[in-house]
Amino acid sequence: MVRQAYPSDLSDREWSIIEPLLPRSKSRGRKRDTDLREVVNAILYLLEEGCQWRALPHDFPHWSTVRTYFDKWNKHQLWYQMNRRLREELRQQQGREAQPSAASIDSQSVKTTQKRGMCTVLMVVNE
Repeated sequence: MVRQAYPSDLSDREWSIIEPLLPRSKSRGRKRDTDLREVVNAILYLLEEGCQWRALPHDFPHWSTVRTYFDKWNKHQLWYQMNRRLREELRQQQGREAQPSAASIDSQSVKTTQKRGMCTVLMVVNE
């Protein structure tokens, strides 16, 4: 069944770039019946809409399947590896070295909350 596209869905071109970076199906055991493109689209939908896992629309794979893939890929640092590889390829396409030669971090403090808690530190690579 073909579903209507969401604005957060990968284009065919984007999928052709991402697909080779995802883990291959194992040659032994039960064959994978989950469409990884739909899993990635569901994760992108979550990021775009900010909804809960259980609130994923029903035309995506079941929320627990999407969450399992997300957690597994996160544990194996797939998101980091994918981002690094895409950044390196983009730099090379621009005629630059794959790895930046310098980076800078802004040490300016930003108040995020009155309560102590977890905060996110953003690093900007000065390219």
